[in-house]
Amino acid sequence: MAAYAALVSLMHIIDTIEHHYSPPICIDKQQVESLTQILTFLQEFLESYKSPVADGDEADPLEMRIADAAYAAEDAIESHIVDKLQPSRSKEAKIICFFNCFGDSKNDSSNHDDEQINFYQDLQQVIEEMNMIKKEAMEIAAEAQLQRKVSSTHAGSLTSSSTAKESMMVGFDDVLIQLLDSLTGGQRNRQIIPITGMGGIGKTTLARHIFEHALVKEHFDICAWTTISQTYNDREALTEVLYKVSGDLSDLSENELGEKLYKYLCGRRYLIILDDMWSVEVWDKMRFFFPDYNDGSRVIVTTRQSNLAAELTDSTSIGMRFLDDVYSWSLFSKTVFGDEGFPLHLEEIGKKIVGKCKGLPLSIVVIGGLLAKSELTLEYWEHIEENLSSIVNSENDEYCLRVLKLSYDHLPAYLKPCFLYMGMFGEDEKIRVAELMRLWVSEAFLKPIINKSSKTIANEYLKELVDRNLILVHELGAVGNIKYCKMHDLLRDLSFQEAEKQKFYYVLRQHCPRGRNSQCRIVIPASTSHNTDRDALQTMSRARSFICLDDRVPQLRDFRFFRTLTTYKSSSEYSHVYVFQSVNLRYLSAVFSDEFPIPSSISLLWNLHTLIVSCWGEPTAPLEIWKMHQLKHVKFPNENMYLPDPPSSHSDVIMENLETLKGVINFNLNEEVVKRIPNIKKLYIRYKDKVMERVKCLSYLQCLSKLESLTCIIGHGSDDEYLQSISFPHSLKKLFLQCGKFHLEEILEKIASLPLLEKLKLSYGQFATHSWEIVEGQFPSLKYLRLWDCEDMECWTLEGSCLPRLEKLHLWCMGSLEEFPAEIGEIPTLTSIELLYCSESAVVSLKKIVEEQEELQGEPSIHVLVKSLYVSQELQSFATPNFRVVIGLSRS
Repeated sequence: MAAYAALVSLMHIIDTIEHHYSPPICIDKQQVESLTQILTFLQEFLESYKSPVADGDEADPLEMRIADAAYAAEDAIESHIVDKLQPSRSKEAKIICFFNCFGDSKNDSSNHDDEQINFYQDLQQVIEEMNMIKKEAMEIAAEAQLQRKVSSTHAGSLTSSSTAKESMMVGFDDVLIQLLDSLTGGQRNRQIIPITGMGGIGKTTLARHIFEHALVKEHFDICAWTTISQTYNDREALTEVLYKVSGDLSDLSENELGEKLYKYLCGRRYLIILDDMWSVEVWDKMRFFFPDYNDGSRVIVTTRQSNLAAELTDSTSIGMRFLDDVYSWSLFSKTVFGDEGFPLHLEEIGKKIVGKCKGLPLSIVVIGGLLAKSELTLEYWEHIEENLSSIVNSENDEYCLRVLKLSYDHLPAYLKPCFLYMGMFGEDEKIRVAELMRLWVSEAFLKPIINKSSKTIANEYLKELVDRNLILVHELGAVGNIKYCKMHDLLRDLSFQEAEKQKFYYVLRQHCPRGRNSQCRIVIPASTSHNTDRDALQTMSRARSFICLDDRVPQLRDFRFFRTLTTYKSSSEYSHVYVFQSVNLRYLSAVFSDEFPIPSSISLLWNLHTLIVSCWGEPTAPLEIWKMHQLKHVKFPNENMYLPDPPSSHSDVIMENLETLKGVINFNLNEEVVKRIPNIKKLYIRYKDKVMERVKCLSYLQCLSKLESLTCIIGHGSDDEYLQSISFPHSLKKLFLQCGKFHLEEILEKIASLPLLEKLKLSYGQFATHSWEIVEGQFPSLKYLRLWDCEDMECWTLEGSCLPRLEKLHLWCMGSLEEFPAEIGEIPTLTSIELLYCSESAVVSLKKIVEEQEELQGEPSIHVLVKSLYVSQELQSFATPNFRVVIGLSRS
């Protein structure tokens, strides 16, 4: 929700100023204490607040008052910061004030006093308003506590089990068979079987088919179904179950109901289906009243929360998947035409409609039900296809959107801003998780947790949203981390609608209303109409974030409050001069169309966390960048930035927050630099030619004791003196080394002993002996290994229990390797091998190893992909589902 995000953001600003190395302003201590106390109360209030505003286009008035008050406090604080720091109209005194705002300068003292008094008065006015809101919230909280005991609203009418539209089941025959086997198989102990998946994916449909199956009715003495809504309390849940089991509606206490249920189920084999469970606490109270007499009784729980399934049982849950194209078409056809044939003139447009449903049964059934009652004309169906999302979410709002909205309503307050933020990304867009989490941090969505970094908290938030099936995992990284995520279109639409309702962000459309100063975030989507009124941006001077996904970036000037600025395309319509005057920036990611030096005024961006700049040429960063205490992530995607040696005049400034440094040329690592960046975790450096005084600089890598990921590219203009001096810290987990035609034997001895290394990529190096021997104890933690263009490696041997954790092996352009070592097949964790443009003899040897392992284990354990510019008949004969052979057209 917007209000909760605004409170967390305001708390973050206050905390940052209080603990900053060189704060740009000071805030009265009494005001800080008052604000902190009010903000803490309001955060806790919103975490349990149930808005009386159900559905509709309007946001909750109380929440909007809270948000507006928090924004007003931020305006007062950040306006004061801008007045202190911004080089306003070329007055250097404003810049000097940054360094002397706590000094004794007589010339500026009177102006400073006046500004401070005005700031105090502005902030005090906001505090008084927030105090009034707090008193109102206290009254609401007290009233809610009194009513909580009698509130017993049954939400079953809003759950997916409340309608017969889902009764048709297509595409889940294998899951049905698996579930039937679990219900009627040989396991005698009572089992809990969770069925998980996002809203509308068919959990209730599957459970309903099981419940009505003749074999199930014959196998169990008692079959009962009940819906556990998100508003149920423990007593209501037990009353419902007892009534469905025995028809008893006794008015008893919770324990009395439980005892009666237990006695009724004793001696009977039962199947209880608890549909749409939201909280494990309900089950924790009920579980003791379901007896376990080793008679094969079962409890099925359907839930949208995958993490809840893990708390219910130790056994494997059943995860519902999206329908593939075949089953989606089958369900759509049956919904629209039943057993009748599909009209040929509508097939093409029908398949487009089905494709837009993205395999979600709920969406297919809803749109199919609408078309079943409509005219069978091509024009009408084309209209449906063009307006699919709006039709599904409006005409069928009672059934479709509300089913999905339950998942949003049940989110804890701290996750709602992160979910709302997802709606600004485009349809089907794969979202890079690392970038997403940095944006969450810059927007200050993350509530601080003691002894946890912002990255850890962001990871936990992401995992929660994935576990709740609100975010989809699109692609995993080489070591199992989530690299890209996506959203289903309907959930994205839900996120977008809720965000607009709460004025969480504003999407610039063709006709922009003016005067929308309260909009915190502005988004220009991709392919925005050229007729869009972009001048309306100039009326949104209080915007905090600007994210442009379009090719045309509008001119930006005097956005005093910008915290996040992201442009994905270059444009001549905005100037870096104005960008670097936004002194409150926390996240800057921009593409500039020309070569420019980053201005020295960048040091005025006192709270900048992330700096990502793409430009032409090979500019040099200013010395002032070493003074930026708050910087966490610095990236130059074009790998073209020179970084000067740090100035000796500010040797006391340590960049203790810096975690990422990427795209620096000829980085001069030395004792002074290492001291300045003690907590660096990711380093990406490139040496384009030999610089005599820097050939020993890589020896200082071992001093970076927190370094986890290193990419080091040494160009052909250098020589192997760089590699001879290189030393790695034991903290290293990921290493990518591209080193021209240099000898690898000595460097590999150093790499093989790294205790935590999980991912290794080597490119272009040479083996002087034409062989690589890995002995026992080497690479103890390695999960991913890629060799690329090490063409002179002819022999590869493994001895002892080396590579004990290897999961993925990729060999690209290794034409000299004659055969694989047989020990490869004995690595128990290995699941995937890719060979791209390797020798045919190596492929033949690998095929033999895989076949031997299949004979021993009875099933394939290693999946192999072979890609070659030419595939012989022998290679073609190797092809199986687990040993794919394809013809490649490039070496990329």
